[in-house]
Amino acid sequence: MASSGIGMAIVSLDGAWLNVNPALCSLLGYAREALLGHNMREVVHPDDLGEADAAFSDLVHGRIDTIDAERLYLHSDGHALWVQVNTALMRDAESRPQYLISQLRDISAQREAERALRELNDTLELRVQARTADLQALNRQLELFAFGVSHDLRAPLRAIDSFSWLLEQHSHDQLDELGREHLQRIRGAATKMASMIDGLLELSRATRAELRPAPVDLSLLADWVGAELQDAHPGRLAEVVVQPDLHTIGDERLLKTMLGQLMDNAWKFSSERECTRIEVGGNSAGADLELWVRDQGSGFDMTYADKLGEPFQRLHGPEQGGGNGLGLAIAKRVIERHGGQLRIESIVGVGTTVRVLLPETRSLGPRSPEARAA
Repeated sequence: MASSGIGMAIVSLDGAWLNVNPALCSLLGYAREALLGHNMREVVHPDDLGEADAAFSDLVHGRIDTIDAERLYLHSDGHALWVQVNTALMRDAESRPQYLISQLRDISAQREAERALRELNDTLELRVQARTADLQALNRQLELFAFGVSHDLRAPLRAIDSFSWLLEQHSHDQLDELGREHLQRIRGAATKMASMIDGLLELSRATRAELRPAPVDLSLLADWVGAELQDAHPGRLAEVVVQPDLHTIGDERLLKTMLGQLMDNAWKFSSERECTRIEVGGNSAGADLELWVRDQGSGFDMTYADKLGEPFQRLHGPEQGGGNGLGLAIAKRVIERHGGQLRIESIVGVGTTVRVLLPETRSLGPRSPEARAA
Protein backbone atom coordinates (compact mmCIF):
# COMPACT_ATOMS: atom_id res chain seq x y z
CA MET A 1 0.00 0.00 0.00
CA ALA A 2 2.76 2.41 0.91
CA SER A 3 4.48 2.13 -2.47
CA SER A 4 1.36 2.09 -4.68
CA GLY A 5 0.58 5.12 -6.81
CA ILE A 6 -3.14 4.34 -6.53
CA GLY A 7 -5.12 5.35 -3.47
CA MET A 8 -5.73 2.29 -1.26
CA ALA A 9 -7.56 1.75 2.01
CA ILE A 10 -8.69 -0.95 4.39
CA VAL A 11 -12.22 -0.22 5.59
CA SER A 12 -14.21 -1.77 8.43
CA LEU A 13 -17.61 -3.35 7.91
CA ASP A 14 -19.23 -0.21 9.30
CA GLY A 15 -17.33 2.01 6.85
CA ALA A 16 -14.50 3.39 8.99
CA TRP A 17 -11.01 3.90 7.56
CA LEU A 18 -8.70 1.32 9.19
CA ASN A 19 -5.65 2.05 7.07
CA VAL A 20 -4.90 4.42 4.19
CA ASN A 21 -1.85 4.81 1.99
CA PRO A 22 -0.03 8.05 1.03
CA ALA A 23 -1.56 8.09 -2.47
CA LEU A 24 -5.07 8.18 -0.99
CA CYS A 25 -4.14 10.99 1.41
CA SER A 26 -2.73 12.98 -1.52
CA LEU A 27 -5.84 12.31 -3.61
CA LEU A 28 -8.23 13.58 -0.93
CA GLY A 29 -5.92 16.25 0.53
CA TYR A 30 -5.98 14.92 4.12
CA ALA A 31 -3.26 13.81 6.50
CA ARG A 32 -3.38 10.11 7.40
CA GLU A 33 -4.38 10.86 10.97
CA ALA A 34 -7.31 12.97 9.76
CA LEU A 35 -8.81 9.97 7.95
CA LEU A 36 -8.16 7.02 10.24
CA GLY A 37 -11.19 6.15 12.35
CA HIS A 38 -13.52 8.39 10.33
CA ASN A 39 -16.27 6.98 8.14
CA MET A 40 -15.45 6.94 4.44
CA ARG A 41 -18.91 8.35 3.59
CA GLU A 42 -17.74 11.69 5.07
CA VAL A 43 -15.72 12.38 1.91
CA VAL A 44 -18.40 11.23 -0.53
CA HIS A 45 -20.17 14.08 -2.34
CA PRO A 46 -23.78 14.56 -1.15
CA ASP A 47 -25.04 13.99 -4.71
CA ASP A 48 -23.63 10.45 -4.70
CA LEU A 49 -24.05 9.59 -1.02
CA GLY A 50 -27.34 7.70 -1.33
CA GLU A 51 -26.07 5.50 -4.15
CA ALA A 52 -22.75 4.92 -2.31
CA ASP A 53 -24.54 3.87 0.92
CA ALA A 54 -26.78 1.43 -0.97
CA ALA A 55 -23.85 -0.18 -2.77
CA PHE A 56 -21.83 -0.44 0.47
CA SER A 57 -24.77 -2.18 2.21
CA ASP A 58 -25.23 -4.61 -0.70
CA LEU A 59 -21.54 -5.49 -0.60
CA VAL A 60 -21.37 -6.03 3.18
CA HIS A 61 -24.50 -8.22 3.17
CA GLY A 62 -23.29 -10.33 0.25
CA ARG A 63 -25.80 -9.19 -2.33
CA ILE A 64 -22.98 -8.14 -4.66
CA ASP A 65 -19.35 -9.27 -4.89
CA THR A 66 -17.62 -5.99 -5.65
CA ILE A 67 -18.22 -2.28 -6.14
CA ASP A 68 -16.91 -0.83 -9.38
CA ALA A 69 -18.24 2.68 -9.85
CA GLU A 70 -17.41 6.27 -10.68
CA ARG A 71 -18.37 8.62 -7.85
CA LEU A 72 -18.03 12.23 -6.84
CA TYR A 73 -15.79 12.73 -3.77
CA LEU A 74 -14.94 15.88 -1.82
CA HIS A 75 -11.38 17.15 -1.54
CA SER A 76 -10.29 18.71 1.74
CA ASP A 77 -10.43 22.18 0.12
CA GLY A 78 -14.09 21.60 -0.81
CA HIS A 79 -13.85 21.01 -4.55
CA ALA A 80 -15.44 17.92 -6.07
CA LEU A 81 -13.44 15.31 -7.93
CA TRP A 82 -14.41 12.24 -9.88
CA VAL A 83 -13.05 8.99 -8.43
CA GLN A 84 -13.02 5.48 -9.84
CA VAL A 85 -13.85 3.25 -6.84
CA ASN A 86 -13.14 -0.49 -6.72
CA THR A 87 -14.04 -2.20 -3.44
CA ALA A 88 -13.99 -5.89 -2.52
CA LEU A 89 -15.17 -7.71 0.61
CA MET A 90 -12.56 -9.89 2.33
CA ARG A 91 -13.66 -13.00 4.25
CA ASP A 92 -12.01 -15.37 6.66
CA ALA A 93 -11.49 -19.12 6.17
CA GLU A 94 -15.10 -19.75 7.14
CA SER A 95 -16.37 -17.12 4.65
CA ARG A 96 -17.32 -14.65 7.36
CA PRO A 97 -16.97 -10.97 6.31
CA GLN A 98 -13.88 -9.35 7.86
CA TYR A 99 -13.12 -6.01 6.19
CA LEU A 100 -13.06 -4.28 2.81
CA ILE A 101 -10.17 -3.32 0.55
CA SER A 102 -10.81 -0.27 -1.56
CA GLN A 103 -8.88 1.33 -4.42
CA LEU A 104 -9.55 4.93 -5.43
CA ARG A 105 -8.23 6.60 -8.55
CA ASP A 106 -8.72 10.24 -9.60
CA ILE A 107 -10.42 10.37 -13.03
CA SER A 108 -11.42 14.05 -12.92
CA ALA A 109 -9.18 14.93 -15.88
CA GLN A 110 -10.68 12.09 -17.90
CA ARG A 111 -14.23 13.15 -17.11
CA GLU A 112 -13.41 16.76 -17.93
CA ALA A 113 -11.96 15.67 -21.26
CA GLU A 114 -15.12 13.64 -21.96
CA ARG A 115 -17.29 16.63 -21.07
CA ALA A 116 -15.24 18.92 -23.30
CA LEU A 117 -15.47 16.38 -26.11
CA ARG A 118 -19.25 16.17 -25.75
CA GLU A 119 -19.51 19.94 -25.87
CA LEU A 120 -17.27 20.01 -28.92
CA ASN A 121 -19.34 17.33 -30.63
CA ASP A 122 -22.52 19.24 -29.83
CA THR A 123 -20.98 22.42 -31.23
CA LEU A 124 -19.77 20.63 -34.35
CA GLU A 125 -23.17 19.03 -34.82
CA LEU A 126 -24.81 22.46 -34.66
CA ARG A 127 -22.28 23.79 -37.14
CA VAL A 128 -22.87 20.86 -39.47
CA GLN A 129 -26.61 21.39 -39.26
CA ALA A 130 -26.20 25.09 -39.97
CA ARG A 131 -23.81 24.39 -42.84
CA THR A 132 -26.16 21.77 -44.27
CA ALA A 133 -29.05 24.23 -44.10
CA ASP A 134 -26.91 26.87 -45.84
CA LEU A 135 -25.93 24.43 -48.59
CA GLN A 136 -29.51 23.33 -49.07
CA ALA A 137 -30.60 26.96 -49.37
CA LEU A 138 -27.75 27.66 -51.80
CA ASN A 139 -28.59 24.62 -53.89
CA ARG A 140 -32.20 25.71 -53.99
CA GLN A 141 -31.15 29.19 -55.12
CA LEU A 142 -28.89 27.71 -57.79
CA GLU A 143 -31.71 25.47 -58.98
CA LEU A 144 -34.11 28.41 -59.21
CA PHE A 145 -31.42 30.41 -60.98
CA ALA A 146 -30.80 27.61 -63.49
CA PHE A 147 -34.49 27.22 -64.26
CA GLY A 148 -34.93 30.99 -64.41
CA VAL A 149 -32.06 31.41 -66.85
CA SER A 150 -33.38 28.49 -68.86
CA HIS A 151 -36.82 30.06 -69.10
CA ASP A 152 -35.43 33.48 -70.00
CA LEU A 153 -33.11 32.05 -72.66
CA ARG A 154 -35.69 29.81 -74.26
CA ALA A 155 -38.05 32.69 -75.07
CA PRO A 156 -35.64 34.59 -77.38
CA LEU A 157 -34.44 31.29 -78.87
CA ARG A 158 -38.02 30.36 -79.77
CA ALA A 159 -38.47 33.81 -81.28
CA ILE A 160 -35.29 33.46 -83.34
CA ASP A 161 -36.29 30.03 -84.61
CA SER A 162 -39.91 30.97 -85.27
CA PHE A 163 -39.21 34.22 -87.12
CA SER A 164 -36.42 32.56 -89.11
CA TRP A 165 -38.89 29.90 -90.18
CA LEU A 166 -41.51 32.52 -91.07
CA LEU A 167 -38.95 34.49 -93.05
CA GLU A 168 -37.97 31.36 -94.92
CA GLN A 169 -41.60 30.52 -95.70
CA HIS A 170 -42.64 34.01 -96.80
CA SER A 171 -39.49 35.08 -98.57
CA HIS A 172 -38.14 31.80 -99.87
CA ASP A 173 -38.42 32.82 -103.53
CA GLN A 174 -36.87 36.23 -102.87
CA LEU A 175 -33.78 34.76 -101.19
CA ASP A 176 -30.89 33.33 -103.11
CA GLU A 177 -29.15 30.11 -102.11
CA LEU A 178 -26.76 31.95 -99.79
CA GLY A 179 -29.60 33.72 -97.98
CA ARG A 180 -31.47 30.45 -97.45
CA GLU A 181 -28.27 28.87 -96.13
CA HIS A 182 -27.88 31.73 -93.66
CA LEU A 183 -31.39 31.16 -92.39
CA GLN A 184 -30.70 27.46 -91.98
CA ARG A 185 -27.58 28.26 -89.99
CA ILE A 186 -29.55 30.62 -87.74
CA ARG A 187 -32.17 27.95 -87.06
CA GLY A 188 -29.48 25.33 -86.53
CA ALA A 189 -27.66 27.54 -84.02
CA ALA A 190 -30.92 28.16 -82.14
CA THR A 191 -31.60 24.42 -81.99
CA LYS A 192 -28.05 23.78 -80.78
CA MET A 193 -28.42 26.43 -78.08
CA ALA A 194 -31.70 24.89 -76.92
CA SER A 195 -29.95 21.51 -76.70
CA MET A 196 -27.17 23.04 -74.60
CA ILE A 197 -29.73 24.58 -72.22
CA ASP A 198 -31.42 21.18 -71.83
CA GLY A 199 -28.02 19.59 -71.18
CA LEU A 200 -27.05 22.15 -68.56
CA LEU A 201 -30.37 21.65 -66.76
CA GLU A 202 -29.85 17.89 -66.83
CA LEU A 203 -26.32 18.33 -65.48
CA SER A 204 -27.73 20.56 -62.74
CA ARG A 205 -30.31 17.94 -61.79
CA ALA A 206 -27.69 15.17 -61.83
CA THR A 207 -25.56 17.24 -59.46
CA ARG A 208 -28.15 18.41 -56.93
CA ALA A 209 -31.07 16.00 -57.08
CA GLU A 210 -31.71 14.16 -53.83
CA LEU A 211 -30.55 10.54 -54.01
CA ARG A 212 -33.27 8.00 -53.26
CA PRO A 213 -31.55 4.61 -53.13
CA ALA A 214 -33.67 1.59 -53.93
CA PRO A 215 -33.33 -1.71 -55.82
CA VAL A 216 -32.97 -0.89 -59.52
CA ASP A 217 -33.44 -3.22 -62.52
CA LEU A 218 -30.77 -1.87 -64.90
CA SER A 219 -31.78 -4.33 -67.63
CA LEU A 220 -35.30 -2.94 -67.61
CA LEU A 221 -33.97 0.64 -67.80
CA ALA A 222 -31.63 -0.24 -70.69
CA ASP A 223 -34.52 -1.88 -72.60
CA TRP A 224 -36.56 1.25 -71.97
CA VAL A 225 -33.81 3.57 -73.27
CA GLY A 226 -33.25 1.33 -76.31
CA ALA A 227 -36.95 1.44 -77.18
CA GLU A 228 -36.94 5.25 -76.89
CA LEU A 229 -33.96 5.51 -79.25
CA GLN A 230 -35.58 3.23 -81.82
CA ASP A 231 -38.90 5.08 -81.59
CA ALA A 232 -37.10 8.40 -82.14
CA HIS A 233 -35.27 7.04 -85.23
CA PRO A 234 -37.68 4.56 -86.86
CA GLY A 235 -35.82 4.64 -90.17
CA ARG A 236 -32.54 3.31 -88.78
CA LEU A 237 -31.69 -0.37 -88.85
CA ALA A 238 -30.63 -1.06 -85.26
CA GLU A 239 -30.19 -3.82 -82.72
CA VAL A 240 -30.04 -3.17 -78.96
CA VAL A 241 -28.95 -6.22 -76.97
CA VAL A 242 -29.40 -6.05 -73.17
CA GLN A 243 -28.12 -8.69 -70.74
CA PRO A 244 -30.95 -9.76 -68.40
CA ASP A 245 -30.93 -9.57 -64.59
CA LEU A 246 -28.61 -6.61 -64.10
CA HIS A 247 -29.51 -5.22 -60.69
CA THR A 248 -28.07 -2.64 -58.36
CA ILE A 249 -28.97 -0.28 -55.53
CA GLY A 250 -29.30 3.38 -56.49
CA ASP A 251 -31.51 6.22 -57.60
CA GLU A 252 -33.59 4.80 -60.44
CA ARG A 253 -34.30 8.16 -62.06
CA LEU A 254 -30.63 9.21 -62.14
CA LEU A 255 -29.44 5.78 -63.26
CA LYS A 256 -31.87 5.92 -66.19
CA THR A 257 -30.43 9.33 -67.05
CA MET A 258 -26.93 7.84 -66.95
CA LEU A 259 -27.90 4.92 -69.21
CA GLY A 260 -29.75 7.32 -71.50
CA GLN A 261 -26.66 9.47 -72.02
CA LEU A 262 -24.30 6.52 -72.56
CA MET A 263 -26.63 4.69 -74.97
CA ASP A 264 -27.46 7.91 -76.81
CA ASN A 265 -23.74 8.49 -77.40
CA ALA A 266 -23.37 4.93 -78.68
CA TRP A 267 -26.35 5.51 -80.98
CA LYS A 268 -25.03 8.82 -82.35
CA PHE A 269 -21.50 7.61 -82.99
CA SER A 270 -22.81 4.54 -84.83
CA SER A 271 -24.77 6.56 -87.37
CA GLU A 272 -22.36 5.72 -90.20
CA ARG A 273 -22.88 1.97 -89.76
CA GLU A 274 -25.31 0.13 -91.95
CA CYS A 275 -26.76 -1.43 -88.81
CA THR A 276 -26.41 0.17 -85.40
CA ARG A 277 -25.61 -2.37 -82.68
CA ILE A 278 -25.51 -1.46 -78.97
CA GLU A 279 -24.79 -4.00 -76.25
CA VAL A 280 -25.44 -3.49 -72.53
CA GLY A 281 -24.09 -6.05 -70.07
CA GLY A 282 -22.38 -6.45 -66.75
CA ASN A 283 -20.29 -8.61 -64.46
CA SER A 284 -20.43 -9.04 -60.69
CA ALA A 285 -17.24 -8.38 -58.73
CA GLY A 286 -18.05 -9.29 -55.15
CA ALA A 287 -20.48 -6.67 -53.91
CA ASP A 288 -19.74 -4.46 -56.94
CA LEU A 289 -21.25 -4.46 -60.41
CA GLU A 290 -19.30 -3.55 -63.52
CA LEU A 291 -21.77 -2.37 -66.12
CA TRP A 292 -20.70 -1.81 -69.71
CA VAL A 293 -22.21 -0.18 -72.80
CA ARG A 294 -20.55 -1.21 -76.06
CA ASP A 295 -21.00 0.03 -79.62
CA GLN A 296 -19.45 -0.62 -83.01
CA GLY A 297 -19.29 3.04 -83.93
CA SER A 298 -16.61 5.44 -85.07
CA GLY A 299 -14.53 5.26 -81.86
CA PHE A 300 -11.89 7.86 -80.97
CA ASP A 301 -8.20 8.29 -80.30
CA MET A 302 -7.50 7.32 -76.66
CA THR A 303 -4.74 9.95 -76.58
CA TYR A 304 -7.42 12.50 -75.75
CA ALA A 305 -9.43 10.31 -73.35
CA ASP A 306 -8.53 12.52 -70.36
CA LYS A 307 -10.82 15.22 -71.76
CA LEU A 308 -13.88 13.00 -71.57
CA GLY A 309 -16.39 13.60 -68.82
CA GLU A 310 -15.74 17.32 -68.63
CA PRO A 311 -18.53 19.67 -69.78
CA PHE A 312 -18.30 20.86 -73.39
CA GLN A 313 -15.34 18.59 -74.22
CA ARG A 314 -15.89 16.91 -77.61
CA LEU A 315 -13.81 14.43 -79.59
CA HIS A 316 -16.23 14.33 -82.53
CA GLY A 317 -17.57 17.01 -84.80
CA PRO A 318 -21.25 17.42 -85.72
CA GLU A 319 -20.73 15.43 -88.91
CA GLN A 320 -19.58 12.46 -86.76
CA GLY A 321 -22.54 12.69 -84.40
CA GLY A 322 -20.97 15.01 -81.82
CA GLY A 323 -23.47 16.77 -79.60
CA ASN A 324 -23.30 19.54 -77.01
CA GLY A 325 -20.43 18.00 -75.03
CA LEU A 326 -22.56 17.45 -71.92
CA GLY A 327 -23.83 13.88 -72.24
CA LEU A 328 -20.80 12.10 -70.81
CA ALA A 329 -20.39 14.81 -68.14
CA ILE A 330 -23.96 14.13 -66.97
CA ALA A 331 -23.37 10.37 -66.89
CA LYS A 332 -20.10 10.82 -65.01
CA ARG A 333 -21.75 13.05 -62.41
CA VAL A 334 -24.46 10.44 -61.76
CA ILE A 335 -21.84 7.69 -61.45
CA GLU A 336 -19.73 9.74 -59.04
CA ARG A 337 -22.76 10.48 -56.85
CA HIS A 338 -23.30 6.72 -56.58
CA GLY A 339 -19.67 6.30 -55.49
CA GLY A 340 -18.75 4.68 -58.79
CA GLN A 341 -16.11 5.04 -61.46
CA LEU A 342 -16.17 5.56 -65.23
CA ARG A 343 -13.68 4.01 -67.64
CA ILE A 344 -13.69 4.15 -71.43
CA GLU A 345 -11.97 1.96 -74.02
CA SER A 346 -12.10 2.91 -77.68
CA ILE A 347 -10.49 2.07 -81.03
CA VAL A 348 -10.90 4.38 -84.01
CA GLY A 349 -13.16 2.77 -86.60
CA VAL A 350 -13.93 -0.23 -84.36
CA GLY A 351 -16.06 1.09 -81.53
CA THR A 352 -16.20 2.13 -77.89
CA THR A 353 -16.86 0.37 -74.60
CA VAL A 354 -17.88 2.45 -71.57
CA ARG A 355 -17.40 0.64 -68.25
CA VAL A 356 -19.19 1.78 -65.11
CA LEU A 357 -18.27 0.40 -61.69
CA LEU A 358 -21.16 0.66 -59.23
CA PRO A 359 -20.04 -0.23 -55.69
CA GLU A 360 -22.00 -1.72 -52.78
CA THR A 361 -24.49 -3.54 -54.95
CA ARG A 362 -26.13 -6.88 -54.33
CA SER A 363 -27.72 -9.51 -56.50
CA LEU A 364 -31.46 -9.19 -56.12
CA GLY A 365 -32.42 -11.77 -58.70
CA PRO A 366 -35.27 -11.37 -61.19
CA ARG A 367 -38.25 -9.57 -59.81
CA SER A 368 -41.68 -11.10 -59.97
CA PRO A 369 -44.24 -9.79 -62.49
CA GLU A 370 -46.16 -8.28 -59.56
CA ALA A 371 -43.04 -6.38 -58.42
CA ARG A 372 -42.33 -5.19 -61.95
CA ALA A 373 -45.92 -3.97 -62.28
CA ALA A 374 -45.64 -2.16 -58.96
